Amino acid sequence: MFENPSGPWALIVHGGAKQMAPGEEDDNRRGVLQALAEGRKRLEAGGSAVDAVEAVIRTLEDLPVFNAGHGSSLNAAGEVEMCSGMMDGRTLSVGAVGAIRGVRNPVSVARAMLDEKETLIVGEGASLFARRKNIPLVDNDELVTAQRESELAEHDTVGAVALDMGGNIAAGTSTGGLTGAPVGRIGDSPVPGCGFYADNHVGAVAFSGDGETIQRLALAGRVMAALDRGEHPEQAVASAVALLPGTGGAGADGGGIAITKDGRVGWAHNSPDFAVAMITSDMTGPKAWLGKKEEKNG
Repeated sequence: MFENPSGPWALIVHGGAKQMAPGEEDDNRRGVLQALAEGRKRLEAGGSAVDAVEAVIRTLEDLPVFNAGHGSSLNAAGEVEMCSGMMDGRTLSVGAVGAIRGVRNPVSVARAMLDEKETLIVGEGASLFARRKNIPLVDNDELVTAQRESELAEHDTVGAVALDMGGNIAAGTSTGGLTGAPVGRIGDSPVPGCGFYADNHVGAVAFSGDGETIQRLALAGRVMAALDRGEHPEQAVASAVALLPGTGGAGADGGGIAITKDGRVGWAHNSPDFAVAMITSDMTGPKAWLGKKEEKNG
């Protein structure tokens, strides 16, 4: 909480760049709106952007329609390995975990890492860190849903970016990875400058999509540079997403959300679907879409 919070605030959330399975549309829309409401409560009460982003992503991790936490994809060994990252734009602190097992809310482990010297911890070390921080551990079976056991479809990273009343900015991501991925595989989600970034002097961004290609392009870093040049976040993200097929091939798609230090928000994607919800202090209520086509037609 801030002593005299008075500035504008803003929050934008996404549920992953993917192709939704038939019948998942309503759950995706409800899910991003539910997560948005949790973050909004923190920001309206004068809470921090970091608190809002964690609250948003914890909600998404708890909803099985999203590939994060409960409902994560299964790797080649039939197990759940997750990645999550958070960044505090006030201090440039980064907290991230990769290929972590046995936690319901990996974003809270990433949040705990913000106070550490290290920025990224993986595998067994990440689980040991969670235990040391008294973050509850769960069995792998508690994270697996029947749908994920039977499906071949890809789902993707969830994320959020926020600006609080004190002018502080945060970004966060969480993912269950790729279906059938090699054990220990880590994509862009926990890597600052690739899947996410936040800086009070510029803004914040969070991506979802072809993780290896996003890493090769250092996509979040490109967006931050564009925002620093004064580019609108919508155009900055659209330009970055457009690079994916040229580097990763025709199947390389993704989406991203971004916010500037003065509270402008934007999003873009070239994936079939991309559930997004947003709210700012000057809006009368939240808005949500399942993709840009719906936004333009609405």
